[in-house]
Order: sequence, then structure tokens, then C-alpha cells
Amino acid sequence: MKIHKIFSASFFEPKKLAAFRLLSIGKVFKYVFVFIFIFTIISFSRFLVGDAILFEDSPELMEYSKRIGWLIYPIAFMMQLVINTFYIFIRISVFAYVGSLLLKLMKRRGEFLHIWRTSAIAITVPILFAIAFDFFPILANYSILFTSIIHIIYIVLAIRYYPKKPK
Repeated sequence: MKIHKIFSASFFEPKKLAAFRLLSIGKVFKYVFVFIFIFTIISFSRFLVGDAILFEDSPELMEYSKRIGWLIYPIAFMMQLVINTFYIFIRISVFAYVGSLLLKLMKRRGEFLHIWRTSAIAITVPILFAIAFDFFPILANYSILFTSIIHIIYIVLAIRYYPKKPK
């Protein structure tokens, strides 16, 4: 299945979201890394235009950044890529754990790997909201709470289509 089809189905089709638990892990990783790369490009471009000022509070860091010159840009890009990768994979794993608890509560069949894949695809809308909230500092304080609720809602909608446990 192509990435753009997974993307469009992750918005409005919880039945397909549940079916994505059967995708290969390589396809799921590729999909997640596309979002990590987009998230990193947006945050790095904000760094380039000076929207996110990092070194103003520390004169030592300001001096060091002037000393290393243009090397600050690849270092900043790689650091943002690593941090975003860590953040998104931890977030997917935490919500997969929550999803595995919801599987038991809703008496549905599934393993952690299945719910992890569903959680990875269900992160589409929360990540897009997080990117949008990043541009509005007033709303940024509630970003994590709002995106977490949306992520759980998408997981619950998908779990409804998981097979029921036999009696």
C-alpha cells in the first residue's frame, strides 16, 4: 500500500486503521519516518529564519555558535532529527501500551505489535495538530493534552474493528 493511501485512510477510516495492524513493520517505519522528516524540516526551517531562538539566554553558547560558524546548521539539523525521532517513537510506544490496555478492556484480540502499528498510523492527525499548534504560542501549552486525546480517540475507533476474543 502506498504512503499517500495510508495517509488519506488514517484520517477518516478507522476500519482501515485497524487493518493496518497487518502491514509489514518496514512499511510502518517508512510511514513514521516520513512524518519525522517533515516535522524536522519544519522545525529546522523555523531555526533558519530565526523564529526559534536558541542561544539568546546563554552568552557562552552564543560565543560558541559564532566560533563554529556554518557547522551549526548540520549539527542543529541532526540534533533535531534525533530528538524528533526519539520523541515520536516514545510517543507511539506509550500510546501502544495504552492501546493494549484498551484492547483488554474492550475484550478484543491483539498483540502489542498490532496495536503499536495501529498507534503508529494513528499518530497522523495528532502530529499534524502538533505542527499547527507550534505556530501559535498561546495554544502550544495545550498541545500535548489535545493531541494525546485525539491519539487515544483514533486508537479506540480502530480497536472497535479488532476481532473479538472468543468466549
